[in-house]
Amino acid sequence: MKSPIEHLLRNRDRLSIMAGILEVALNGSLKTQIIYKANLSFAQSNRYLALLLDLKLLEVVENSERKVFKTTNKGMRFVQSHQEIHEFLEKETHATLKESEFSKP
Repeated sequence: MKSPIEHLLRNRDRLSIMAGILEVALNGSLKTQIIYKANLSFAQSNRYLALLLDLKLLEVVENSERKVFKTTNKGMRFVQSHQEIHEFLEKETHATLKESEFSKP
């Protein structure tokens, strides 16, 4: 049975999807690029892009008739925080797994 930490690390949760979109859009990306690079369906992309825009983590930059999505400074801080939490959980999971190996009879 997977621990809650292992479950979080293996499955993409909402925060990971949001961070993935923001990473793709760091230098500006079209919606289709975000869909493919973040591995989202069209419906998912609509929901997440709307949420990220509402939260001011993402902005739309008009670029010659095309909508370009770009990560804001606030969005960059979100990505960095998400990476730090993910790294912390990975370290804790490995430490917990090593400890459990020593406690086996």
